[in-house]
Amino acid sequence: MIAKIVKGASFRGCVQYVTGKDNATVLASDGVLLGSVGNIADSFEYQRALNPRCSKPVGHIALSFKPEDKDKLTDGMMTKIAREYMEQMGIKDTQFLLVRHHNTANPHCHLVYNRIDNNGRIISDKFERKRSEKIVKHLKDKYGLTYSDGKGQTRTERLHYTERTKFEIQNAVKAALKDVGNWQQFADRLKRQGVEVEFKRRRGNDDVIEGITFIKDGVRFKGSQVGRQFTYAKLNECLSRDEQRQTANQGQTRQNEQPMQEPNSDWQGTSRSTFDFPSLGLFDTNNPVYDPAEEEFRRRMQRKKKKRGPRL
Repeated sequence: MIAKIVKGASFRGCVQYVTGKDNATVLASDGVLLGSVGNIADSFEYQRALNPRCSKPVGHIALSFKPEDKDKLTDGMMTKIAREYMEQMGIKDTQFLLVRHHNTANPHCHLVYNRIDNNGRIISDKFERKRSEKIVKHLKDKYGLTYSDGKGQTRTERLHYTERTKFEIQNAVKAALKDVGNWQQFADRLKRQGVEVEFKRRRGNDDVIEGITFIKDGVRFKGSQVGRQFTYAKLNECLSRDEQRQTANQGQTRQNEQPMQEPNSDWQGTSRSTFDFPSLGLFDTNNPVYDPAEEEFRRRMQRKKKKRGPRL
């Protein structure tokens, strides 16, 4: 179990993300009007107005668990663990929405809450990451949840939320590039890893792509922010090269599998290339290169030069 903490300014965008996934399930809520993204977002905004000085009133925490714990993590158990986490983090007396996603192998849920509580006070974020680490460890021990193994994974969990998410996207993109040969396969592979791909298109011309954005757990990164080798231009160059190689290999395979054919009975002793390249008239008896009129003109010009003699 890990907790990814982020704060933001747009309730609508956050709610749209957590509820817009396929088979997203609302596990629990309090103080918000369900029914549509607009209803939920408006409910948060009304309470936000109690303290307009807070520039980032959106609290968003993703609670992610190991695949080994999937069987024990029923909706009821996940809700219970999430409510205990909220209580110990001091997220109480405020609006919240808890939604479970089913788009990755890791069971996980998203908690969206209003950092402006029911009395108009700001819920403190002081030392929230350190407090969260201790609470997560306590809950893993209490419910017998699986710990991550390996030093590399442990270091990843200790990164700040945005840096950790960027690291996860880097790993997902690198792994995808090893196994895919075109953009569709690339996007599908990343989606299975919980990473979405968006393309920035030129204004006024949707056919021209100018950039790429990766989205994971509600956090967005431009390709250049993930790494210089992950810009749209670099990735397109790599995938185009792989696609050409893949196409060439398929063509070679088909050619090798094609059986030998006997010559036709009406073969007249002339060979013909598999591809019909234009001959430019060099071997076409109906359109000879030799032109009598052109040859006569060339002879007249030579005679004139002889009469004039050499220039001094």
